[in-house]
Amino acid sequence: MTRLAPHVSAFLRETLAHQRGASQHTCDSYASSFQLLFEFAAKRLNVSPSSLALEQLDAGMISAFLEYLEDERQNSPETRNVRLAAIRSFFHFLEYREPIALEQIRRVLGIPYKKTDSRLVPYLLEKEVRALLDAPDPTTREGIRDRAMLHLAICGGLRVSELTGLQMTDVALLSMSIRVHGKGRRERALPLWKVTANALRAWIAVRGTARVPELFVNARGDAMSRWGFAYVLKHHVEAASQKCPSLLQKRVSPHVLRHYVPFLTMSCNSTKGLVFRVNM
Repeated sequence: MTRLAPHVSAFLRETLAHQRGASQHTCDSYASSFQLLFEFAAKRLNVSPSSLALEQLDAGMISAFLEYLEDERQNSPETRNVRLAAIRSFFHFLEYREPIALEQIRRVLGIPYKKTDSRLVPYLLEKEVRALLDAPDPTTREGIRDRAMLHLAICGGLRVSELTGLQMTDVALLSMSIRVHGKGRRERALPLWKVTANALRAWIAVRGTARVPELFVNARGDAMSRWGFAYVLKHHVEAASQKCPSLLQKRVSPHVLRHYVPFLTMSCNSTKGLVFRVNM
């Protein structure tokens, strides 16, 4: 029986992170997919996850796992496909390391993705964005931080991983710009509107020293995570909905924010004058 653990470790640490240059978010997503798969297979085979062998992860086991995701965990077809993509990428990696298992690997690679419906990304109206930007309390440290994060997410069209990955050295307030680390380790310079730069200045003034280089930190001084930002966003959407009830009818996620870029013609103390265009 072929031990599985060394192959998984090599794939995540060497191939995915170093050779392919995948982001930390991608590596975490793949690791989460493998954890779910190994826990499912271990329970089904009545063994510990660490003792699983490659031969036990055949096409039948993978197919049963995908059915489990949809039937028991109530995952969407999109999520099911994301998990399958991680598994297929790992088995492509195994083709060159375990040629003796080539037939098993090919059967797994033959498992098809499930067709999904294309869905339009929801959008926010001008009054809804204004209410959201005004929701954080500017008299508290957390409110100043959250206001800066929301301005960057909305005005800069940043992915949540780009937002939480920003470091202090990426901010150049004199030139009113930031350096963004995008997918595939690609970088881009992003100019800042005055109102966004002012929000960043206010946060940097109260941020203080932290043990991490990231620009945005949580109450413990650790780097803000994507889940932390999602929680912050949910909290402020609920607060903003008191002034703008239409927000209650919408599912506002970090992904929704980056699809609209405002042209800001406002002063640093106002959120009037927002005009939106679709971020293609």
